[in-house]
Formats: sequence, C-alpha cells, structure tokens
Amino acid sequence: MILYPAIDIRGGRCVRLVQGRDDAQTRYHDDPVEPARRFAEAGAAWIHVVDLDGAFDGAPRNLEILRRIAALGPKVQFGGGLRDRATVEAALAAGASRAIVGTRAAADREFLAEVAGAHGPRLAVGIDAKDGRVAVRGWKDVTEVRATELAKAAAALGAGTVIFTDIATDGMLSGPNWTSLEAMLEACPAKVIASGGVAGRGDVARLARLARTRPNLEGAIVGKALYEGRATVRELLEAARTGA
Repeated sequence: MILYPAIDIRGGRCVRLVQGRDDAQTRYHDDPVEPARRFAEAGAAWIHVVDLDGAFDGAPRNLEILRRIAALGPKVQFGGGLRDRATVEAALAAGASRAIVGTRAAADREFLAEVAGAHGPRLAVGIDAKDGRVAVRGWKDVTEVRATELAKAAAALGAGTVIFTDIATDGMLSGPNWTSLEAMLEACPAKVIASGGVAGRGDVARLARLARTRPNLEGAIVGKALYEGRATVRELLEAARTGA
C-alpha cells in the first residue's frame, strides 16, 4: 500500500485545515518545499499536494511550488482548482504525475469524460464526502450526488484513481471512517486512495491489512499526524508495508 504524505498550500505556506474549514487553519511551514524534502529523504515515493488557494479561487495558484516539489524526485499528485482541461494539463506539465479533479467532475460528466479519456491513468477524481454526499468548491457546498455514484461513474469513464475523503474525519486525528471507506471500496472498481482522519501507525497498519482483502485500496494520505509528531514517515512506510 502506498503512503502519500500530504502538503496543503495556502498563501504560499504549508497549512492544515480541520474538516475543510478555512477558518480552522494551522500553519506548519512557510515554505512547503521543506516538508516535501523531508518526506522524500525519508523514502516517500509519492507526495500528495493540494493547492487550497486554487480550490477556493477556482484555478490553480501554486504551480511554481508544484514544480519545485516535483524536482525533488518523488512522484506528485496535485489538485486544487483544476476545473478545465487546460489547467489539468498545466499541472501535468508542471511536474505532477497525477492530476486531481474534483468540483467540476462532480457536476459535469462531459468534462470528466474528456479529461479521463485524455489522461485516464494520470487522472484522479477527488471525492470529498459529507454524510455520503459529494462536497465541492473547497468543501463549502454539499451536493445531492452520492459519493459512491460519482466513483462508479468516474471509473466507467476511464479515471484511473479515486481519492476518497470523509470530511467529518479530516484533520481530526480520530481514525478514518471505516464504514464509508468500506462502502466506497465495495462500489468502486478503480483504485481508491483513502484520506481523512489517519492518526498514526495503527491506522496505516489497519489500512494495509484491509488492502490485502480489498486490492483496489491503493494507498492512504496522511497529513496532520505527521505534522503533529504522531508518527514519522519512516514508521508509516513500514506500517504500510507490513500491516503492523
């Protein structure tokens, strides 16, 4: 199972939000490239980068930081404000190995079909859910679309990966929402990356064991647990490898 250390960028800084709330922000580093460098040196093969400015503004704002992180060596999956084909391709051109679409993918299946058809293996659909329904525009608006329905549609259209975040657990260090994750794994034939709530080694080990019976569980995103010192990247990589 792949471990994805997370870097959220806002105003050029590395921050974390609680449950996606822009009024509940903690700043961890003035230069997001520095934690990325530490993650790379610890052995992370991938880094998960979210442009929060892009998510709130509707267009990516931190492609230069993406370029700098990508230059460190690990693969980068990048999202935030990618709401047309041009911005998806700009992120890929800036060094992302995988681009994440979210808000527009939930509302516009023609757009999703277009970008999945063009970049399927390099495209992830970020599905952020509250009470099982998709939230968009930086998690400000909750739609009537079921998260599992969007995941099945994304897979059918050719998207290679779904990133599933349960908003209620994100940033809470309370563990993933196992029930909703199981429902997503059951519904979605594409690769699934779990996001939200991972509190430390025990959660990563449990996810790794789950991946043995649910092979479409490709990885897990970890953010706040790393920044708060609950575990190191090396410890979590070992848990992801061994399930212990």
